[in-house]
Order: sequence, then structure tokens, then C-alpha cells
Amino acid sequence: MSNNDQSRGRRSFWTWGHEIDEPSEQVRQQAAKVVSDRIGVEVLPPTIPFVDEIELRNSRISVPHALAEVVSTDRTDRITHTYGGHSLELLEAIRGNFPHPPDAVAYPKTDTELEKVLSWCDSEQATMIPYGGGTSVVWGLNVPEDCERAVSIDLDGFNSVLEIDDISRSARIQGGILGPDLEAHLRPIGLTLRHFPQSFPWSTVGGWIATRSGGHYATNHTHIDDFVESLRMLSPRGWFESRRLPGSGAGPSPDRLLIGSEGTLGIITEAWLRLQKRPKFRATAGVLFNSWREGTDAVRAIVQTKLFPANLRILDPVEAHAAAGTNQGQALLIIGFESSELSQAFLMNQAVTVARDHGGVIDDEDILVDDGTGIETGRTGAVGRWRKSFIGVNAGTQLGLGILSDTFETAITWDKWLQFDAYVRSKVQLALDEALGPKNSLSCRFTHVYPDGPAPYYSYSGPVRIGREFEAWQHIKETASHAVIEAGGTITHHHAVGRMHKTAWAMQRPSYYDEVLKSVKSTFDPNHLLNPGVLID
Repeated sequence: MSNNDQSRGRRSFWTWGHEIDEPSEQVRQQAAKVVSDRIGVEVLPPTIPFVDEIELRNSRISVPHALAEVVSTDRTDRITHTYGGHSLELLEAIRGNFPHPPDAVAYPKTDTELEKVLSWCDSEQATMIPYGGGTSVVWGLNVPEDCERAVSIDLDGFNSVLEIDDISRSARIQGGILGPDLEAHLRPIGLTLRHFPQSFPWSTVGGWIATRSGGHYATNHTHIDDFVESLRMLSPRGWFESRRLPGSGAGPSPDRLLIGSEGTLGIITEAWLRLQKRPKFRATAGVLFNSWREGTDAVRAIVQTKLFPANLRILDPVEAHAAAGTNQGQALLIIGFESSELSQAFLMNQAVTVARDHGGVIDDEDILVDDGTGIETGRTGAVGRWRKSFIGVNAGTQLGLGILSDTFETAITWDKWLQFDAYVRSKVQLALDEALGPKNSLSCRFTHVYPDGPAPYYSYSGPVRIGREFEAWQHIKETASHAVIEAGGTITHHHAVGRMHKTAWAMQRPSYYDEVLKSVKSTFDPNHLLNPGVLID
């Protein structure tokens, strides 16, 4: 009954994952030097408080004897379940600010224990917050300020692969299993889920489903939606389980009702998910373009051929130069194919031909093909440099150093893309100049692409006065959110809604859709105790 396990140790309270995942002091010092050189003022990483030094209000709930082995009011457990993974939350954590911790943390390991926890919370009128890997970047697991008592329900104990159907290539998987543990279980039998969100090392299957996670596949299988065969969820009303099917045309899908529900309807305990054989054949290429527009036109042409590369991401000149080391002014298109059965050389050559037809430049020797012999692909040149910078994300490295960095992502149809990009950049750049001064950067890449439109992902960074981070971030965030909605995009493509995007999502929803959602919530959660304030008021 704790967040300790033999393999990972204790969960971290100030970065993603566990204490073993925390950036070292050396790494933090190196980051501080880079920031100091950038802003021309020496900064030092803030001192991280010990858990015993953090002020914490007393728990406001009494745990019954029958649940004493399942529910904890230990201060460390409560501290490590206070925040998600957004940089501003982690900044509060590293400064020792924990004004709204949960009053208790539950660690059920069986269906029966979970039933007892939900029944107890319901009888106590205690807010219930489902907790997976804790990597939410949209304030999806925070205790509301006006909450009288709250229990964080940690699904660490639901961490098994229960059944594998190798004929249908699918598996019944518990919701609390972490990405690496799932893949480690499937690897010996030659199968994989092949769903890799950027939070993959620290996030869970149930969290992916609840937040409609987006993986690294840039086309075709992009969202976790594409992998779900059926779901099982416990709500205060009882168990809710859909029939396992490859597809159905019988009315509105019960699975679609739960995917993206963000812990507001119940706790997803398991799912049947579609698997595939592990890829053996790969091909990668990095294509340069002299303009952002030429590059995005090439992406549209490739995706509309329906070759469906596993990777089809383009980096604008700012991001390509910073992350991949390209020359100033060049956009970088990264193309990748993979298969467990067939050589990908033909498909890669077709995609490269389309890219060249749109002004792309690449030497033939930079098209890397592995026909099952183990040749390294995607590890060298500009593509390799970008891959290293992308996968090497470490939340917490720059905390408290006077640099504000964040992202926002969306999706838009191709016919609106160019006008959308210009409008969003102009609005956000003005906000950046106002909030961060002239030494800021704004860049964009496509994380996913569809035949009818891209999913652009914008990143920004700039110096901010220490202590004014939230004020500056809020100004930029509100500007970006309004610009995205006004230009016709979605407030989020794969980061979920949470509490952060709730207002903007309300502007995007169809009329009286909130009434539909409230009606559904009232059915599953009559006392409105599950993750209140997420998605809807």
C-alpha cells in the first residue's frame, strides 16, 4: 500500500515518473549554464525540498479499518499525488507549494478492493480522482480548491496483461500497466501494441484511453482509439463493459463514450487492445525544403497517396535548425516506414519521389533501408539528431531557471492550413513579445497528418522573470487558445481537455452538447464525485 515498487522505487513529486527518472544535479547545473549563457545573467537551479520539509494540511478524511490496507493518508503518498506533469505544476512542486493535496491515496489491486474504495468515497461524498502515471499536462488530476475531501485512486496495482489472443492479435490489458512494462510482456512473443506517446515511459494504458492519447505513428494508427476492441470500467453505478468486437454498426459506440472521458465517468480497469507483429523491415529518410510551405505541401501530397508511413513529420525551419542542426531557413521532413512482413524500400522510394516533386532535396545515400538485417535507420544525420532531442525529453530540467517553455497542439483541414498557421503565429508571437520580451522563439512541427489535414504542434520558449511564470504563461495560453478556436482548429489534438482547456472546448462543442455530457455523467456518477471540473463544470 504505497507508491513504492521494487523495480522503480518511490514516485517523484517534482518530475514525471519515479525518483530514478529525476534529472541529476549535474544535468540541472548544465541546464542552468545554458540558460545563463542565453539570457546573460547567471541563474542556479533551485534547491529541491525534502518531503519532510514540505508543509501539508492534515488529512480531512478518516479511513475505515476495513480499508486500512488499501487506503493511505501518508504525507509522502499525498504529496506525490498532488500534481500532474505540466511545467507550472512541477514548478510549484519544486518550490514546495502543496496547498491542495488529496486527503488520501487508494491503492486497490483487485476488482473487489476497487469496488470498496468507490463505495466508501461515494458514501463519504469524497471527490475521486483516478490516477495513472501522473503525466497529465492539462490539470487533469488536481484536487479542486473548493473540494471538502478528496481521494486519489492509484491504479498501480492493475498492472498485468491478463490474456493474449495471438490469432486475432489482441490482448486483454489492465489499465494501470506502464508502457514499458506492457511492451516487455509482449516482446518475447513477437507482438507489440506500438503506441508510443511522448510520455510512454511513465504513462499507463488506462491513462492513454481516458485522455485519447496520440502515439508516435504519424498516419493511420495515431490515437489510442484505433487500438481499442472493448473496455471495462467501474463507476459508482457499477461495472460497465462493452462487447469485444473488431467493429460494430450497432448504434453509438459505448467504447467511444469512454475513450476521452478523462476519469469523469468511471475508472477504466482493463481493455482489449489490437496488437501487431513487431516490425523487422524499416526505412527512413530526411528531406530538406527551402520553405515551410513547400514542405507542408509535400506532406499533404504524400499522405493523400495513402502510403501511410509510420512517420511523416515536418519541422519548420526554426525547429529543424534547433533540434536537428539543419541550415537556417530549411524545413526538415522526416519519413519512416516499417513492417513485420515486407521490405519498405518501394514505399519509401514512392514517398521520396513525391517529396522531390514538391521541391524536396535528399541524396540517395541518405535513404536508409533495413530489410531485416539490423541496419540502423533513423539514428544518423539530421533525423537522428532530431530523434535524440525528441526522445530525450526530461521534465524538470529547466524548472525555476527563468525560462518559460511550453507547447500547444491542434488539428485543421488542409484547405484552411496556410491561413490558420499565419493567423495563429501572428497572434501568439505578439503575446510572446509582450510576456517574454524579444528573445523568444516560436516553432511548429506536424506530429500527425491525415488525408484531410495536419496536426500542427507549436512550441515556444523565452526568458521570464522568476516568480512571474504563471502570469506570463496565462497570457500566452489564453491568446493561443482563442487564436486556435477562432481560426477553426481544435483546442487539443492529443493532450486532452482537463481543466486547462475546458473553457476553450466549450467554444468548440456543438450546441447543448454539454447537456448531453452532464446527462451521461449523472447516469454513471449520480453524486458528481469523479474528477469534478474536468471536461465540464
